[in-house]
Amino acid sequence: MKAAVPCYYHLDVEVSPERVGQVRRILAAHLRHWDLETLVEPVCQGAELLLRAIDEHATDKNTSIEMWWNRQYVITAFGQNGRDLWPDQDLRACLVGIAALSDGWGCCATAGGSKVIWFSQRARAGERAPLVPTAPAPTEREALRVPRDMPVAALTGHVGAVPDEREEAR
Repeated sequence: MKAAVPCYYHLDVEVSPERVGQVRRILAAHLRHWDLETLVEPVCQGAELLLRAIDEHATDKNTSIEMWWNRQYVITAFGQNGRDLWPDQDLRACLVGIAALSDGWGCCATAGGSKVIWFSQRARAGERAPLVPTAPAPTEREALRVPRDMPVAALTGHVGAVPDEREEAR
């Protein structure tokens, strides 16, 4: 898997009906670049739902889209500055669709009064970056045998067995 490190993508867009398809293709290209082919469809469908809701209900059509890949989840967030787009009755169908497509979702307000709607999609077992332990480089002690690690017979030049403890006590 190519995406061994966390990845991030940011896009500012003015939402319009023709831009929805363009943004979908851009997000799909980034997911494919991160080797997350199986997440393309659910992430892009969720993004399309949110973009269409912004186009239909918001007066301020400018939005920021951010996508994070943390080796387990793709988190897609839409930041919207207009104060008229809240998860209420107008967005109910959109949020129900987001909930059905994603593993988790949420909405929060920022200190500046804007709001962020996000959803996450978990990578399945075959898509995660494998956690392969790396073998440490051998230390000098392991690479070169230290004399005290060798049997006594090897140090004295005797080919026979190591002397018994009783013989050493005499």
